Amino acid sequence: MTTHPRPRRPFWGDIRFLIGVVLVILSIAGVWLIVSSARNTTPVLQANRTITQGESLASGDFRVVEVSLGAVVDGYLAPQDLEPGMIAARTVESGELLSTTAAADAQSGRTTNIVVDSSVGIPARVEAGTPVELWYSPPLEDDGEYDAPRILAADVVVASIPESDGMLAQRSAAVELVIDRADVADVLAAINAGAALSIVPVGSGS
Repeated sequence: MTTHPRPRRPFWGDIRFLIGVVLVILSIAGVWLIVSSARNTTPVLQANRTITQGESLASGDFRVVEVSLGAVVDGYLAPQDLEPGMIAARTVESGELLSTTAAADAQSGRTTNIVVDSSVGIPARVEAGTPVELWYSPPLEDDGEYDAPRILAADVVVASIPESDGMLAQRSAAVELVIDRADVADVLAAINAGAALSIVPVGSGS
């Protein structure tokens, strides 16, 4: 009885099989990495309310959330990173994660708060954290009129708007502003001179 040798498998068939195995392994590894990355979360601080520029950062104003930040994890503050004396370097919106660039030491702060009265009231859409411009109209001599309005301070943020006293609390014309320390002298001089001050939301025009 004559036996015939089993035909050999073509070489290219073995290569195709090996490539298929490698692709399956890479696919499994990729899925594993994605799942592992999703499970690798970090506790960071998330604002409970809008915190205006220059305001102190207190633990009660934040909640701790677990998020997956990957390579940018060092750009956000964890609960243990919040130290006494820290202030907001810019306005932090409610629900925003606290980034390292949004926090600063109080000694390095370049802003201060000042309360002014708006001669034309405060626009309804202005609230704490709203960026605004402070305009003023200098008084003219002896006739009770005012000169043309001009910008007094451009980089301003609303800190708060107090409510008027009384049975029916109304929106007052007073507003607490966060302004650059370099503008304080000019603002106080305008107030002392009896200038008419106005709050203009950024982007709304003059």
